[in-house]
Amino acid sequence: MISRRNIRVKVMQSLYVLDSISGDLKPGQAVNLLKKQIDQSRQLFVYLIYFISEVARYAEKDAIKKASKHLPTQSDLNINTKIVGNELIWKILELPSYKAALAEIKPQLIADDELLRKTYIALIESEEYQDYIAVNSRDKKSEKDILEFIFTNLMLPNENFIGHVEEHFINWDDDAEMMNILIQNFLQKHANYDLSEMVSKEKWDFAKSLLETTLEKKEVSMELLKPKLKNWDAERIASLDLIIIQMGISEFLFFETIPTKVTINEYIDLAKDYSTPQSGQFINGILDNIHKDLTAEGRIHKKNFKNSTL
Repeated sequence: MISRRNIRVKVMQSLYVLDSISGDLKPGQAVNLLKKQIDQSRQLFVYLIYFISEVARYAEKDAIKKASKHLPTQSDLNINTKIVGNELIWKILELPSYKAALAEIKPQLIADDELLRKTYIALIESEEYQDYIAVNSRDKKSEKDILEFIFTNLMLPNENFIGHVEEHFINWDDDAEMMNILIQNFLQKHANYDLSEMVSKEKWDFAKSLLETTLEKKEVSMELLKPKLKNWDAERIASLDLIIIQMGISEFLFFETIPTKVTINEYIDLAKDYSTPQSGQFINGILDNIHKDLTAEGRIHKKNFKNSTL
């Protein structure tokens, strides 16, 4: 479900947390933390899907409420509920893995009814919604587009919604970018998703191996890094930069199916997105120099697998 880049982010975040723990790690502590990080992302993902679907289905509640007035107006009796029958919504609701996730995570317990109502009001007042209900027929694109509009234009820019999500999901800041991509991909190819897990066995094996290797080979990484620092004090380098470098070196030496160019580019991007403004250039220089040394020493051994960058 999530990409290798997302996995690298989760491993990086786990290593950052572990770096702040004093004393020796307990057996399994690192892997359990990584599992928790990934599961928090799954819970957030399911909640976002739930919120989108509930905004769309709120039209039915609105219609029933207005029709139940003591003296309903003609307008009250003619609420357009086309979106309630959105075919994509119902396909999602029927996914066995989504049903199981709802039963497990219970997103309805934290949903804010007033926030749902206000988001629905913003939806029906939008031009996009008016265009949607003006067409009697249904097609896959318009069904997907209106749900994507709810997420991209009504939820993400809404400070109240973001505050609500941050209150219940401490990982929102770290996962926001990933969730944006995941939701859009899910709406496009929902049938390919298994909401009982965030990662396939192959990707989990990669995540676990990257985490454990980076921890186990920390001394090897620092031996390679220190000569490159020259006038830098290793203890004054941003801890996140050190972690990123250690992860990169681990991939160079111990992940034979990942091309070194992919490794360097991935960690430059992570440094730019998650560390200091200067980190991208710093990581680029350090990893490139270490890569050249390792290559000259014949210590890098890679296999050329077709799908090695996935």
